[in-house]
Amino acid sequence: MEILIAILILSVVVTTVLASFNMVFSTTEALDRDAAVYESARICLSQMTADLEQIHITKRPLYRRPEPDDPPDPYRIEGVTEDVDGTSFAQLRFASRNHVPPPDRGGSRIAQIWYYVQSRSDGSFVLRRSDLLYPYPELEKDPADAVLCADVKSLAFTYTDQEGSEVDRWNSDQDDSEQSTPSAVHVRLEIGGGGNSRLFETSVRLP
Repeated sequence: MEILIAILILSVVVTTVLASFNMVFSTTEALDRDAAVYESARICLSQMTADLEQIHITKRPLYRRPEPDDPPDPYRIEGVTEDVDGTSFAQLRFASRNHVPPPDRGGSRIAQIWYYVQSRSDGSFVLRRSDLLYPYPELEKDPADAVLCADVKSLAFTYTDQEGSEVDRWNSDQDDSEQSTPSAVHVRLEIGGGGNSRLFETSVRLP
């Protein structure tokens, strides 16, 4: 009887210890996943901030309001939304000096930057960054474009005009935007795997 009681007590103690270990390990795994998500978001938003802070536009007196038959301004700011496999994501296209061309190539260092979301075969979404030098080709998704972050749940841009009003679309070539540049761009990015996602936001005031 004493041996049976001792075995019972030992079983309770061992079960408690193992449960504690499982809790510690599961908590560590969750913290590691969160850390990976935060690091991915930090790198992504840092890249976006650097690109937007070095945005390039055509300034007066070189700039003039486009006529209806004029070609699009190569340095226009264009923000739209697109449906990707049933989910709406924002896109943003602009010109930026945040690009270093290859050593053997001269000419303009002003690149066309394009952020867009693309689906993968497993049903997840990735945020890509296209970076091309002048003359800028038509916007076309390329599997070789750099992946800023994976497991994207949502992406939205909000544009602030000179009066402080906010809109979710922008085209500096059109009358709706008064052929102007927004004073700031607000980025809203949600990423994460499974049911565990995190929302990150940042605002960039344009020079």
